[in-house]
Amino acid sequence: MAHAAQVGLQDATSPIMEELIIFHDHALMIIFLICFLVLYALFLTLTTKLTSTNISDAQEMETVWTILPAIILVLIALPSLRILYMTDEINDPSFTIKSIGHQWYWTYEYTDYGGLVFNSYMLPPLFLEPGDLRLLDVDNRVVLPVEAPVRMMITSQDVLHSWAVPTLGLKTDAIPGRLNQTTFTATRPGVYYGQCSEICGANHSFMPIVLELIPLKIFEMGPVFTL
Repeated sequence: MAHAAQVGLQDATSPIMEELIIFHDHALMIIFLICFLVLYALFLTLTTKLTSTNISDAQEMETVWTILPAIILVLIALPSLRILYMTDEINDPSFTIKSIGHQWYWTYEYTDYGGLVFNSYMLPPLFLEPGDLRLLDVDNRVVLPVEAPVRMMITSQDVLHSWAVPTLGLKTDAIPGRLNQTTFTATRPGVYYGQCSEICGANHSFMPIVLELIPLKIFEMGPVFTL
């Protein structure tokens, strides 16, 4: 999860998030080079006398500063489209979980386990134990296995919500009357936090998401749900 004074993104827990971090660094380097070039040109403009007529009427220069931005846009667009198609791939998931947004809590359905259904509410401050995180911990966590493709079916019962877990690179809108889906494969166990990323009402910031990812062997041994 994020911590105080953090500058970069959270550590990746899925291949999709790893790709997003690489793309972020790639785009940031291009932006840095563009800013450096513009600042260098401004510095030269302010500190030198433009006495050459080649600058005011230069076809070659106009050609370069027209073609160069197009090349830069292609270098940004191609990796972006690649990641976009990767996030939309649903490759034979091992588990399917349905998430339903409410004002202001989440309902989860384990469709592969006899229709197991439970609600996930944020823990009030009076119920927090040492080590729990204020405004982020919930009473019932979503327990899932690592190294297994999981499909999330996401919808809403009242207003727009958004199911988001940054460390997994997930952010999918929960829309009433529509069933969206996303998939992920976690690469390491742990407890990961997210929140609703849609302004869904007065208590928008009080419907957190907590995923507890455990090894597949432990998940298959029996009921490990924190109900």
